[in-house]
Amino acid sequence: MPVHNVADTALWVAYFRALETERPDAIFRDPYAKRLAGERGFEIAKKLRNGDKQEWVWMARTYLCDQFLSREISQGADLVLNLAAGLDARPYRMDLPDCLRWVEVDLPEIISYKEEILAPEEPKCGLERVALDLSDQQARRRLFARLDLEAKRIAVLAEGLLVYLNPEEVAQLAQDLSRNEHFHSWVIDLASPVHLKFMQWTMGKELSQGGAPLKFGPPEGPDFFRQYGWEAKDVQGLLKTAAKFRRSPEGVTPPSHEPKGPMGRRQWSGVCLFHNNPATFSSRST
Repeated sequence: MPVHNVADTALWVAYFRALETERPDAIFRDPYAKRLAGERGFEIAKKLRNGDKQEWVWMARTYLCDQFLSREISQGADLVLNLAAGLDARPYRMDLPDCLRWVEVDLPEIISYKEEILAPEEPKCGLERVALDLSDQQARRRLFARLDLEAKRIAVLAEGLLVYLNPEEVAQLAQDLSRNEHFHSWVIDLASPVHLKFMQWTMGKELSQGGAPLKFGPPEGPDFFRQYGWEAKDVQGLLKTAAKFRRSPEGVTPPSHEPKGPMGRRQWSGVCLFHNNPATFSSRST
């Protein structure tokens, strides 16, 4: 199997960042991506069904996460919490204030591999790595509580994480984050139910066999998170973003506007920026 476990998907994503970096018209550059992907990342991309296709998807997702995070930092975020950070190199490649704190959380084996590869490099801001299985709810709650005491305005990133969780797990994570007073914003990528089925059809079987099944694509769309304390402030589709840079697939016309409300039968994927709204989460104090 091309994918042996969920950690392998981090190598695969780094492969796409390496491809983008080598383009003369690159939208972003990640000079560490090729090293982080390694031979294994390139091997996964070649062997996984459609694993080396649709580069525009990964370009758009990375670009939008960059943009949303930059906006939150410029508006006063003093700590970025990157959940399931994988092999992300934003603390090294983005233009960041040196007073910013960046906390990466992922499985011990990913943290160890990443520290080895990036050991010679210097991050642009304060960087802390936490080896933690995010499925351990008590451990993650302790981490969130600690960070909530240490920062005044926290921006959370969960890029490429939620699709591997079921709706109940996503709801629990959303509540655990929302309960904390200084967790101000949350950036995620999201797929509609139709797009989730498309991904399951194109590569889902191999990912499932490797222990990384694709599960989450809520019919409510971004509104799924409202009941757990998160209000959507900006929603940008990957296809429309790719079209902005003339990268969308040939013959595919992007929508003129992003969908609102239930996703219905739309095939859509994008990146969402949420703000913490305690008024929409009645169980916050429990």
